[in-house]
Amino acid sequence: MTVDAHHHLWDIDVRDQPWITGLASEALRRDFRPSDLADAVRGTSVDTTVLVQTVADPDETPEMLVLADSVHCIGAVVGWVDLTARGVRERLGALLSHPAGRWLKGIRHPVEFEADPEWLIRPDVLRGLAAVEDAGLVFELLVRPHQLPAAIKAVGEFPQLTFVLDHCGKPPVGGDPRLWEALVRRLAEHPNVLCKLSGLVTEAGGQQPPDVEVLRPCVEVVLDAFGPGRLMFGSDWPVCTSAASYREVLRLASQLVGGLSQRERTAIFDGTARQVYEL
Repeated sequence: MTVDAHHHLWDIDVRDQPWITGLASEALRRDFRPSDLADAVRGTSVDTTVLVQTVADPDETPEMLVLADSVHCIGAVVGWVDLTARGVRERLGALLSHPAGRWLKGIRHPVEFEADPEWLIRPDVLRGLAAVEDAGLVFELLVRPHQLPAAIKAVGEFPQLTFVLDHCGKPPVGGDPRLWEALVRRLAEHPNVLCKLSGLVTEAGGQQPPDVEVLRPCVEVVLDAFGPGRLMFGSDWPVCTSAASYREVLRLASQLVGGLSQRERTAIFDGTARQVYEL
C-alpha cells in the first residue's frame, strides 16, 4: 500500500487561493474536492493520504478536520495557525479539542511567501514553534533555497520537534543546484528533519511530464542526505497537475527510487509517513 504524504483540497467558492498566479497555473483555479481526489487515486496503490493546508486562514484548518472525519482515505491533516500570535497555544489547543481534532498531526506556514529570509528565526515565530512542539505536532517547512539558512537555525533550536521539509526545499530543477544542495545537506545533519519527495515536477516546468533524468540529480541529493528512511512520497496533487497527472507523478517517483531495496522503497512510499503522522 502507499501513503500520499502531501496533497490539497479546495473550494474556490468558499476560499480563494491567491497563490495561484500566472497562465501556467490558472488551470488550478477551480474546485478540487474529495470526489476529485477519489478519481485521482482510483486504481493506484494509494490507500491513505495527508491533507495539507494551502492558505494562511484560521478557518481552513477546522474545515480540513471535518473533511478528514468524513473522507475515508484522509488519515491526517497538516493545518495552519498564526505562529506569531500571542494566543497560539490556545489556538492549537482549540484545534486539538475540536470534535475531529484527532486528525491534526502537523502545522505548516507558507514561509516561501515571507519577504524576510530569516522569518523562521524571529522571536515571535520561535515562540510559536515552541507551542507546536509542546502540542506534540510536526512542523512542515515550506521554504525556498534562500530561506534554508534560517530553517537550519530554527531546527537547531528545537531538537525534539519533528520537522518535515516539503518539496525537497524547492530545488532549481534543471539549473545550478550547488547552493541548494549544500544547504539541504546541512539541514539533513539534524536527525529530527525528514523530507518529502514531492513537488519536483512543478519545479521542473517545461516538458510535461518532466523527463525522469531531469529530476534524478535532485532526488539523488536528498536520498544521500536524508537516507530512504527519512524520505516520504507526496504527490502535491492537484498542484502537480500543471506538469503531470497523479499517475505520472507516482510513476516518476517509482522510477527515481527503483534502484533501492524493497525495504527502502516501502519506507518512502508507506512506512515513514505512517510513523510520522501516526496513520
